[in-house]
Order: sequence, then C-alpha cells, then structure tokens
Amino acid sequence: MTFNSKKQLSQFLAEDIGKGDITSNLLPKKKISVKIISRENAIVAGTSYAKEIFKLKGCNAKILKKDGSKVKPNQTIMAITGNAGNILTCERTALNLLTRMSGIATQTNQLVKKIPKKTKLYATRKTAPGLRYFDKEAVEIGGGKKHRLTLDEMVMIKDNHIAIGNSLLSLIKKTKKKHRKFEVEVENTPDAVLAAEEGATIIMLDNFTPSQIKKTIQILKNHKLRNKVMLEASGGINSKNITKYGQTGVDIISVGSITNSVKGIDMSLEI
Repeated sequence: MTFNSKKQLSQFLAEDIGKGDITSNLLPKKKISVKIISRENAIVAGTSYAKEIFKLKGCNAKILKKDGSKVKPNQTIMAITGNAGNILTCERTALNLLTRMSGIATQTNQLVKKIPKKTKLYATRKTAPGLRYFDKEAVEIGGGKKHRLTLDEMVMIKDNHIAIGNSLLSLIKKTKKKHRKFEVEVENTPDAVLAAEEGATIIMLDNFTPSQIKKTIQILKNHKLRNKVMLEASGGINSKNITKYGQTGVDIISVGSITNSVKGIDMSLEI
C-alpha cells in the first residue's frame, strides 16, 4: 500500500478541528504574516509536511530552513501568510508534527555521531500509531535508517515466533522455502551460530552486552561465518552506552527510544 501523506495530514488536522475552530471563527477576516521559530538547537525535520498542513487551509508557507538543517535558538524555520483564523486553526497540528519530527531527527543525529560511520543506526517499529511514516522519515533526516516500515517488508523471527513455532531451526527452514532475506533475533551465542549457518541475512543480538557481542563475533569468525551475515545490536542501548556498542564491530545498532521516547523540540509560531 502506497502511503498518502496528504490524506494522513488532512486527518490529523480534522482530528484537531472537530466540528470547527470556534475560537478562531471569532476573529476578523484579515490576512496576517507569521513565522515559526526554534527555541533551541536542533536538526529540522518535517517542514514539507507542516507546509502542506497550512496549504490545506489556503495558507502560503515558505520554508526557510530545509529538513536536515541545523538551527539555533530564535532562528526562523518557516514564514506563513494567510487568513488569520486559518493560520491559527493549523498552528497546533503543524507544530506538533514539526516539533516531534525535529526531536527525533536531533536525537538520532546525536547518537549517530557517537558510533563509527560503518555502523548504521536503525529505528524500530516502536512508533506511535498513525505517526510511523513521519517518525521513520525523521530518523532518516537525522542520519539513521528506517529498518522495516511494515511487517510485509521482511521476515523477522523473534522470541514469541519461536515460542509458538516449535523451534528456531524449524522456523528458519520454513522461511527459506519462501524468502531469501530474513532476520533472526537471538538471545545467546549458539543460536547466533545456528542462524548464521542456516543463512540468515541479519542476526539481532538481543540484550547482549558489548563483551558478549565481541565473544559472539569471534566465535562466528572462527566458524568462518562472520562475513556471511549482518549483525545487529539491540536492547537497552542509549546515549551513555552506544559508543561501546559501536566499538564491538556490529553492522547495525537499533534504538527504540529515538521514536518511542522522543522529546519534541521547543518551537513556536509568532505573529
């Protein structure tokens, strides 16, 4: 299914408006000019979507800081002109998306700087329903990768699948009959070796410590399997320990907090 961002943004706006913006309807019908500014240092993300939200109500928005740009406090990100009531009707929906996406992009960018360039930072599916497309877009703007956007993109065998499907080996063999690429989540080194031997594309080392990851990598090297698979570290990784995980030699680090625990950037609309 192709994602229709305009339709989703229209739904966001309709959710906020309800039956009508009864406060803004009290205002005189006049044209005004406003600007959206950042109150803190940030990586900007979501400007094209904020622009589209204002456009839905006939307002004209000009992007002054493109997605991926660095901004400082009091710098102007967008300038908007249009009917006063329409601008205020769009204000909160546009700011909510812009501040959230910029928060994700900023947090992602901070973490990317803490790991080697060859190691990629990935988002997870820990996103808010209805916001996944925008959350993952923000991760990419911040320098990360989206991973799976939807469940139909790639097979990913996790612990609950294994618990229901009898065994890891049986699930892998069943997977290989239909899919060439697949990922396996493992909780110990023997399962990592098994998954690599059976041709997994990616092996997620779930809740491994950095030292456990290093030992697992060495064992995979001893079995001449390390170069045949991508390794992903996941679970309990944050800004304080991500550098240590990056130094282990894994190919991917996935962090759920960049989308499920994001702190929005402080921005405001000024008339």
